[in-house]
Amino acid sequence: MRRNRRHLRVPWAYCHTTLHRPLTHRDVGATTIPNPTKIGVIGAGSAQFSLGLVRDLSLTPSLAGTTVALMDIDVERAEMVHALAERYVKEIGGELYFEVARTREEAIAEADFVINSASTGAHGARSFAQIHDLRFYVDVAKDIERISPDAWLIQISNPVFEGTTAQTRETGTKVIGLCHGAHHGIAELSRGLGLDESEVEWEAPGLNHVVYLTHFRYRGEDAYPLLDRWIENDSEEYWRTYEPEYNENQLSRAAIEQYRMVGLMPLGDTPRAGGWWFHSDDDTKRRWFGPLGGFDSELGWSRYIGKLEARREGMFEVVNDPSASLTTVFPPDKSDEQMVPIIDALSGGNSGRYQMNIPNNGLIDGIAADVSVEVPAYVSGRGVQGMRIGKLPDNLMLQVLLPRVVQAERSLGFARHPNRGLMLQMILNDRGNFNNKPLPMVETYDDAVALMDRFLAEDPELADLLTD
Repeated sequence: MRRNRRHLRVPWAYCHTTLHRPLTHRDVGATTIPNPTKIGVIGAGSAQFSLGLVRDLSLTPSLAGTTVALMDIDVERAEMVHALAERYVKEIGGELYFEVARTREEAIAEADFVINSASTGAHGARSFAQIHDLRFYVDVAKDIERISPDAWLIQISNPVFEGTTAQTRETGTKVIGLCHGAHHGIAELSRGLGLDESEVEWEAPGLNHVVYLTHFRYRGEDAYPLLDRWIENDSEEYWRTYEPEYNENQLSRAAIEQYRMVGLMPLGDTPRAGGWWFHSDDDTKRRWFGPLGGFDSELGWSRYIGKLEARREGMFEVVNDPSASLTTVFPPDKSDEQMVPIIDALSGGNSGRYQMNIPNNGLIDGIAADVSVEVPAYVSGRGVQGMRIGKLPDNLMLQVLLPRVVQAERSLGFARHPNRGLMLQMILNDRGNFNNKPLPMVETYDDAVALMDRFLAEDPELADLLTD
């Protein structure tokens, strides 16, 4: 198969030149000790997420003594997570301190890092509905700029691409966007091809949820021929018999078709964003993503929600049984998530290379400086250095990245100045039934007008914001 890939070996360039401030000191009697790090967590009501964070912090010795401020609009859930976190740390012998913040400002005050995992609940909706999330994300960044201007904001709730772009355009806050999709994608791809992931080298620059393998090597050799042989010899039998989970799409027909179209392999969540033609109805989704229809089918989404509910019920059972061992449910094994290692590195601990979303500032040619891009970056106590990618293949830019930037700019423009004309244009361009809701396909202009009226009737808050 012909490919437009390039094995990039390029210099690193500073993306965030602002350096993380050193720890301050406070007097204790006749001695002076460093202040511990404070992490504010907005949207801390998810026990699964928050305990994962607590576990990784507890298993990072250089972050011992860290204070974690847990904030959620559901105070009862924040208090439940607080109780679980204290139990967990006691079980494993960690040294962390917790407090429940009643307001966002309280969580941000004196914080070194603020993690935003909260959203307004519009995730999965059509692009214009992102307005509520984007405005909320900017408000969070503004609060940090006002209250703790030296703090880093780690944005993990979607949409990360539009969210981090809006936050860095409209504030001076230092923002990092994180997503584990690419890492999960390379793990799934390695398993599918029978490769030892520890011996795979990869680079996948682009935009969040839209990244492609420009560098893919196994044991020092180009690994693309291994993928091509799998496609030629094994793919049809794989597709005939496989029953993927809702979140497994790395070797789906959709992923391989995008590889054929672009000349590079899509990674992580990217196959889901390949185009409306992969999502036009349930039968189409099953053709491209397998029996469930992928994550973005009604059945796939229900599996995802069911899994979350099962985890939540398990957590509540543990909460209500003080004798239960949390480490049985949540073994003290460090995860492969990037968040805590990045916090450690920025705090002056172990430096390292991570996949993250940061302002482009010349890292990828042909994309504006203030658009967030997803690239490898080197993180240390000095800050964040993004990898200079340079020119990407025309096929990737013209088919995927530039159209995605235009789509994002519409969402960002709509969040700044919501108006009926732009909303209608977004509905006309957003033809895909990407989410779990059975929304009608737009075939005519009148369909789009009717759909806009329906959405405005269901979202009076948006209707009140709209101008002609």
